[in-house]
Amino acid sequence: MSSVEITTGREPITSSADEKGVNRKERTECPECEGRLATDTEHAETTCTECGLIVDEDHIDRGPEWRAYTATENGDRSRVGAPTTKLLHDKGLSSHIGWENRDSYGKSLSTRQRRQVQRLRTWDERFRTRDHKERNLKQALGEIDRMGSTLGLSDDVRETASVIYRRALEEGLLPGRTIEGIATASLYAAARQMKTPRSIVEVAAVSRVDEVEFKRAYRYIVRELGLAVEPASPLQYVGRLASSLDIDVETERLARELLTTAEGTGTFNGKSPIGLAAAAIYAAGRLSDKNLTQDEIADVAEMSTVTIRNRYQELLDVYEATHSVAV
Repeated sequence: MSSVEITTGREPITSSADEKGVNRKERTECPECEGRLATDTEHAETTCTECGLIVDEDHIDRGPEWRAYTATENGDRSRVGAPTTKLLHDKGLSSHIGWENRDSYGKSLSTRQRRQVQRLRTWDERFRTRDHKERNLKQALGEIDRMGSTLGLSDDVRETASVIYRRALEEGLLPGRTIEGIATASLYAAARQMKTPRSIVEVAAVSRVDEVEFKRAYRYIVRELGLAVEPASPLQYVGRLASSLDIDVETERLARELLTTAEGTGTFNGKSPIGLAAAAIYAAGRLSDKNLTQDEIADVAEMSTVTIRNRYQELLDVYEATHSVAV
């Protein structure tokens, strides 16, 4: 085994090559006197506080050479871009030329410079989408992002939807179907997988395809890709409806309690989850003497008042029966 000499000023210390790795990474005691080690960042050295032995030197400073005092300054001075994302057709690794027509100092470009930059934009766009597959993928992911933003879905849901769409593209499920239909179905499936579902009516309202095509595409990709999509629970809709109706915490808690009590009793069978959530909020409002009308709840939930009338009494019956037995 090779050896390395470390000069201490008194006598050389022989250390093996394996020990040298320990010196730099794991050693916490002085190899000569077993004293405590201290790191001097200014001089890039690790020394013993007892005997003064220089155990390691010429540290690599991996931090920036500038200082940032706020999060904004830290972001502006960062030398790396945004992380890769499946929501962009090129995963965010390509260049992008903005449309501001201003230089780095904020000054407007001259006419000649604008023509040059416009040519650069054109060629940049051509290189980003080299064939029809990339152009179609870019269109589909743009649709997912647009619909997700309109529905108030998080970036995680949109990212999951883009992964589902890419899987459908790789499996060859798009021929004979529209890009918008598969994109809508992917977003709907992703929202259910991530426990933030949206109703079919809500998704169809922001889609560029009709409800029939959207539902047909959804059933197709779930079957062909084997997606694990659990049935939506009414409890997953309560928070969003309560926020839109601006009801108090106690009424929302009571609505959740009504649904939890009815869970497993067969009340949910064959019923719309969002309809049950709306009915639970209306029933909770009646129990807590809150002035909630069926019309305003139906308007937020995008359903008819008949659905709420048919469901809320069932929830109240189960709740009252359970609590009377408990008493």
